[in-house]
Amino acid sequence: MEPDAVVVGTGPNGLAAAVTLGRAGLKVALYEARKTIGGGLRTEPIFDPEIEHDICSAVHPMAVVSPFFRQFDLASRGVKMLRPSVSYAHPLHNGLAGLAYRDLETTCAHLGPDGERWRRLMQPLLDHSHALVDFVLSGQRSLPRNLSAPALLVSRMLAHGTALAPRRFSTEVARSLLTGVAAHAVGKLPSLASSAVAMLLGHLAHGSGWPIPEGGSARIADALARDITARGGAFHTDHLVTNLDELPRAKLVLLDISPETFTQIAAERLPAGYRRSLARFRYGPAAAKVDFLVSEPIPWANPAVGQAATVHLGGTQDEMFRAETATAAGIRPEKPFVLLVDPATSDPSRAKPGRRPVWAYAHVPNGDAADPTAMVTACIERYAPGFTDTVIHRRGISGAAYQAYNPNYVGGDIGAGAMTLWQSLMRPVPRVDPYRTPLTGVYLCSASTPPGPSVHGMSGYLAALSALRREFGIRTPPDLGPR
Repeated sequence: MEPDAVVVGTGPNGLAAAVTLGRAGLKVALYEARKTIGGGLRTEPIFDPEIEHDICSAVHPMAVVSPFFRQFDLASRGVKMLRPSVSYAHPLHNGLAGLAYRDLETTCAHLGPDGERWRRLMQPLLDHSHALVDFVLSGQRSLPRNLSAPALLVSRMLAHGTALAPRRFSTEVARSLLTGVAAHAVGKLPSLASSAVAMLLGHLAHGSGWPIPEGGSARIADALARDITARGGAFHTDHLVTNLDELPRAKLVLLDISPETFTQIAAERLPAGYRRSLARFRYGPAAAKVDFLVSEPIPWANPAVGQAATVHLGGTQDEMFRAETATAAGIRPEKPFVLLVDPATSDPSRAKPGRRPVWAYAHVPNGDAADPTAMVTACIERYAPGFTDTVIHRRGISGAAYQAYNPNYVGGDIGAGAMTLWQSLMRPVPRVDPYRTPLTGVYLCSASTPPGPSVHGMSGYLAALSALRREFGIRTPPDLGPR
């Protein structure tokens, strides 16, 4: 029996799209190039069969607040999200460290003279968190009825996303604590786009937190897959789609792929104008990742850093500004920004006696082919003397190699597109419906479409809603709750 809809790619957005279509009563077939589903949600043993590593994403602040996952309700499906008391930490060279506690007041108390400034920055965002998240995670082609949340965001973007940013705090601890979050945008610093990311992720650190799924990120993918198969959906893994003509006949095709891959598999079917628009889509700097198997907890110079599962290793605000701006310009910095995750800090089940997983990735220029192992190890050692002695095994993956793992990460760009202000708002092309393509019944639903990167499922969800409305006349969003 031919499916009603086909989804190519089983990352979080492809899975979210399939869940939405299945809940609307459609029979869905999913195609995945690798042997396992999940895209950025894969968790696999690398060095030891008892120790699992998150291959891409590990920490999921957006997965507990996005409209899609709020309806889907991961907790009711057995996915336990563990929220550390310290959402993230930022050690500095002199032994000081910034700690973003889930409790805002505790954070402010530790920031000394900048505590009140931090409170004035974050508390209004927390007060309007629901509206702010829904605005940022929308299709971004229209303004919401209530403009209070966008106004709050824009005012803070202007204050912290320009050359005036260094003046907003008096201490290096507070400046670096916020800038480390801005660096999640993986691009020039400061910038309006990176400031928006800092406000979004920064305030969530003091609200719903920066949780990790117990057992690893694959638990989220597994929950989505169970819902799909329960409604007749079928997975076809180890099946690389190289041409749209290979797919079974279906009224609807949703593509969780990059614009570059879409151009390749659509062959000559795309109109020249749309093809030119896709060619103008730009990709950002790369992530170069190192996985470690270590024998003991990381020996941070400041032991308080060990309370956080997520640690930003970027030095001072000025050092991060220079490194990220150089990387965005295609220059490999001597000391790049490094993001580290130590999941066993919050999830003891991830560790065994004398063995625990740690991973870290450095921001490097797009397409960078250098092995990052020595560079990342040295960076961790600067803030945790003796770390190298705890390493049992390590494996480096260059930015260029990341694309071989996942074609959506063009040149190693795990954000699936540069996070400039224009491209954040108008990805992948400036169309009223960013998901619909000129090909009948064909829609894009990857992180290259709004609202962009992170594990929130909204690109897939919104693309599916658009397709249901246009192709099937279904205007009421399906119920996604457990049933």
